[in-house]
Amino acid sequence: MPNIRPSAYLRNNYNEISEFCHSSMEPVFITKNGHGDLAVMSIEAYEKFSRYELYHLLDEALEDERNGNYSDFDEFMEEFWKETEEEA
Repeated sequence: MPNIRPSAYLRNNYNEISEFCHSSMEPVFITKNGHGDLAVMSIEAYEKFSRYELYHLLDEALEDERNGNYSDFDEFMEEFWKETEEEA
């Protein structure tokens, strides 16, 4: 169950939120005027999430390579710049 708190709660209970984030490794979602505004998490949880995301992207890239789903860098850059110029 997500932990959702209003912005005033963060201001008045910083230490409690910090302890929760460190002990649970889960984010606290902060609302502003009743709408989602921020996700607060410990640095350790953020770094773990970032490493997981990087490994996930690397795994996808290796799977693409195994399946022959890749292109030559020069061809890719040529197509990239062509599409960029068309959008401008």
